[in-house]
Amino acid sequence: MEKILIIDDNNDICVLLERFLTKQKYKTASAQRGEEGLTLLRADAYDLVICDFKLPDTDGLEMLRRIKVLSPTTAVIIITGYSDVRIAVQALKYGAFDYVTKPLLPDEILYTIKNALDKKAAQPAKATEPAEKSTAKPARSGKNELALGGKRFIFGKSRAAEQLQKHIELIAPTSMSVIISGETGTGKEFVANAIHLSSKRADKPFVAIDCGALSKELAGSELFGHVKGAFTGAMSEKMGSFEFANGGTLFLDEIGNLSYENQIKLLRVLQERKIKRVGGNNDISVDVRIVCATNEDLRDAVRQGRFREDIFHRLDEFRIDLPPLRDRRADIMLFAEHFLETANQQLEKNVLGFDEAVRDKFRDYYWHGNLRELQNVVKRAVLLTQSDYVSLEVLPHEIVSPTYLSANDSAGFVLDAIRPGSMPVIQQPIQGQGGNLKSVSESAERAAILKVLEKTGYNKTKAAEVLNIDRKTLYNKLKAYDIHL
Repeated sequence: MEKILIIDDNNDICVLLERFLTKQKYKTASAQRGEEGLTLLRADAYDLVICDFKLPDTDGLEMLRRIKVLSPTTAVIIITGYSDVRIAVQALKYGAFDYVTKPLLPDEILYTIKNALDKKAAQPAKATEPAEKSTAKPARSGKNELALGGKRFIFGKSRAAEQLQKHIELIAPTSMSVIISGETGTGKEFVANAIHLSSKRADKPFVAIDCGALSKELAGSELFGHVKGAFTGAMSEKMGSFEFANGGTLFLDEIGNLSYENQIKLLRVLQERKIKRVGGNNDISVDVRIVCATNEDLRDAVRQGRFREDIFHRLDEFRIDLPPLRDRRADIMLFAEHFLETANQQLEKNVLGFDEAVRDKFRDYYWHGNLRELQNVVKRAVLLTQSDYVSLEVLPHEIVSPTYLSANDSAGFVLDAIRPGSMPVIQQPIQGQGGNLKSVSESAERAAILKVLEKTGYNKTKAAEVLNIDRKTLYNKLKAYDIHL
């Protein structure tokens, strides 16, 4: 019987979830504080943890980190009363299986739990039996698609999508290392997979590691393995990701988060193609192609001393830059239709499409979380749809009625929508100013950024949160608008 741990400071939610899941034949336990939940995890093994994002003594991201250290194979679902895509993106980045907002719908939470447990059950087979990967070669099922074993990958039809396909076709047959850069949710792992499936290594393992979710202490063991007794808790020998990926491709997501110590170890692997397990003395030869991804500019990280320059140049043999979804508006509905088809299969439904009003909202929305956010929105909309077409009623509030930040600029107009790359709405006409439309937009954006910085005490991290952008984007804006703090 699979065991589920519920951690929520609301006792009613704990009781209701325990009763509901017990009826579904799961064994359950609950805790109302983070430390209490971690104590239960240390005492017993759980297949899944359902954790509230806001707890009296900690938060969901810190709990994710600590749960993954105590029990790396335990699946985690984050629940919260706040529908904030930034929280969802962060939770997924740190290793959560999914993110569910309150109020909890029985069908939705049960579906998510079953998916998480199914994925967890499938992972050991992948890790321990890399030789049994499919040997089928990838096939083009259409101009904008890549298919393997019945699974379709959609590229899109925009100019950026066409260029991406050309780059993949160009680089895949080689053994060159690749850096894939782009915002969170733009499909960096999909591109890495496509490179692998189109390469000569397609019949060998593809192993993905999220460097952002690795603690400094466990990263070495995860990447290179360890010998028995290498550290407290090392009860047996363990193969690392490099050994699992031998002959195939190792995808290092968020490579910029790798600790300096493990960067040095990675450099040795890149130079000598040999690894040494933590606590071991023997060299192990590996033949692995490295594909890595980042949502920051690694060249800036090198200049700031956070990332080794010698490693950067060894990895940067070829670079692919993925544009955000808002810059690929021609692809939005193509991806939405693909996610609709996938959701219909997963949820055993037959939703035919989207209302025209929904299509308009999709095209106009900023999509902070890019493809990942779009996929989640479509899946939940399909779950809630009781008719043939997805309507506005089943979309999240932030898409139907987006909230905008307002700020006055020096020219006397108000920016109604703070969204990098989008056109501000001018509520008052500009008096006595000639400039072109681009300069108007930039002036409004600069004024709004300054206003938010002032209100947050010039705290860049807080300002980025208020503006709904990541810190890297804010830094780029400050530089572009010559704002010195």
